[in-house]
Amino acid sequence: MSGIPPNVQPPTPAEIREKAAKHHIDLSEEEVADFAAAITGTLEAYERLDELPEPTPERTHTDRDAGYRPTAGEDPLNAFVRKCDVPGADDGPLSGYEVGLKDNVAVAGIEMTCGSKLFEGYVPEQDATIVTRLLDAGATITGKLNMEDMAFSGSGELSATGPVHNPYDPDYIAGGSSSGSIAAVVDGDVDVAIGGDQGGSVRIPAAWSGGVGHKPTHSLVPYTGIAGLGRSFDHAGPMATSVADCARVLDVIAGEDGRDPRQGVVPTESYSDALDGSPDVTVGVLEQGFGHERSEEGVDSTVRDALDAFADAGADVTSVSVPMHLDGLPIWNGIAIEGTAATVDADGVGHHGNGEYDTQFMEFFGRARRAAADDYLTTLKLTLVLGQYLADEYRGRYYAKAQNLSRELAGRYDAALSDVDVLAMPTTPQTAHEHRTDLDRLEIIDRALCMLPNTAPFDVTGHPALSVPAGTADGLPVGLMFVGARFDDATVLRAGHAFEQHHDWEAF
Repeated sequence: MSGIPPNVQPPTPAEIREKAAKHHIDLSEEEVADFAAAITGTLEAYERLDELPEPTPERTHTDRDAGYRPTAGEDPLNAFVRKCDVPGADDGPLSGYEVGLKDNVAVAGIEMTCGSKLFEGYVPEQDATIVTRLLDAGATITGKLNMEDMAFSGSGELSATGPVHNPYDPDYIAGGSSSGSIAAVVDGDVDVAIGGDQGGSVRIPAAWSGGVGHKPTHSLVPYTGIAGLGRSFDHAGPMATSVADCARVLDVIAGEDGRDPRQGVVPTESYSDALDGSPDVTVGVLEQGFGHERSEEGVDSTVRDALDAFADAGADVTSVSVPMHLDGLPIWNGIAIEGTAATVDADGVGHHGNGEYDTQFMEFFGRARRAAADDYLTTLKLTLVLGQYLADEYRGRYYAKAQNLSRELAGRYDAALSDVDVLAMPTTPQTAHEHRTDLDRLEIIDRALCMLPNTAPFDVTGHPALSVPAGTADGLPVGLMFVGARFDDATVLRAGHAFEQHHDWEAF
């Protein structure tokens, strides 16, 4: 056994039986003995893997202050996990911009908590690809921003450090899971922020808090160095108070990086140059985006009134129908529940992709979840239990079928988009939840996931989607979502910018 690396120990006979049983194999005594001998020989080759250094990208912006956790007096909305100072290049398209990052985006040398107790003390050694791009463009990163615990909630009240208050009205919550990102932007603490979106987590808080959030086409923005839930529905995108700033950030962060297994060929263009302000855009109002079971009448009417005003300003606004949109949330459930369970079971990174594997993250999360999984968020516990049950009892059938159906759903949206530039609908069916401290477990779960029917479908089809403020209902912001063809983010942003230029949402 002298050739076996010290970090890899051969399994005992009992462990060999245990691992075989997980694959429904019942080994004989002779098989156990033979496999023990074979495994010992195989593990000797792993000594060389321990000796080989992993390739790591060079970090050029090394001047960084890891900062501090702000007090409640300094951060009344609870938007920040940490204030920091990481200056980028002396000039560039984001020179002078202070940027905040959702706290699942790795910045070397600065703690990353993912909004969870499980990650306390985790300090990444590498920057996420988009961090390097932001710094190269002249931005200064000034904050790691609060988020729902491990990103599995849309409400904004389930961070390990407490709820993030709505910057429009602090008696309400900001929306999640990129809760701190929108709160910091709208409150003026940062100029722009990065959020993550697996079920609507960029667009929900933008809609609830009176900001702008863009979920790019799936794979347009590299996800390398960002903690995710599932490679087929992980997205990262910009959040701001204007479409122009979202486009400016997208210009910087979009494009292939060669290390993200989510990416293939990634066409890009100048998104800022597409913003001409002209209302010469054809908008298809998606009728199935209104009147959901949980829809508030004020939200639906505000969005329709805003689109009527956009038509009066010169936009060509027409009604379109995609009946399968109503199946989008069940399809998302089929993918996200088992997909998230599989990702967590693979220590947060997964298998089978040709790209970079964050071994530091895998090691930390793998140890943390084995020691403290009882600290998982309620919604994540539910998802892991149900996802494992479905995978074990139904052999992944529903995950596979949902993936197949997501392609069919994408084709239905594409067909509707062949006649219009963008689709339009309410971002969420309701306005922000009021902050409450008396919720039971089932109420917490409901409030975390009840706002997804319009946002989640486009995470599994990959279409770009932008939320812009449309007006208010009962004194709270309402979001309007524009959706476009895949990799035609420029048209989505152009439509949102034109709407923004011709619409004073706070007057509605």
